[in-house]
Amino acid sequence: MVFQYTNAFVTIASVNCENLVNFYTKFLEQKPVILIPNVYAEFNLVSMRLGIFKPKNTNKSEFEAIAKSKISLCLEVSNLEDAIAHLTALGYPPPGDISIASHGKEIYAYDPDGNRIILHQAARGSH
Repeated sequence: MVFQYTNAFVTIASVNCENLVNFYTKFLEQKPVILIPNVYAEFNLVSMRLGIFKPKNTNKSEFEAIAKSKISLCLEVSNLEDAIAHLTALGYPPPGDISIASHGKEIYAYDPDGNRIILHQAARGSH
């Protein structure tokens, strides 16, 4: 029998789970579709699911280490400036400038736990 997956989604571990759930509730302008307070929350995005969970005490130290993640949550937006203004209003303004590339423009931002969010606006005609 060949291995088949039925779905894929991204999860973010956070010892400050409630704080991160509140941030993404405001940032994504939607409530979680699954919410177990201070344990797990899940958001349905256009083409993926985003889960946020609180690690169990037995492996909590693995997630408390201060290290930059190599994984980014990349969200394509219709208007980059509006997305930047929204993040800024939430108190998390992107620290850098917008970069322009052949595929469009983008900017890095960070959630309250320091996870990288790449906001990307596709160049006209690139889809």
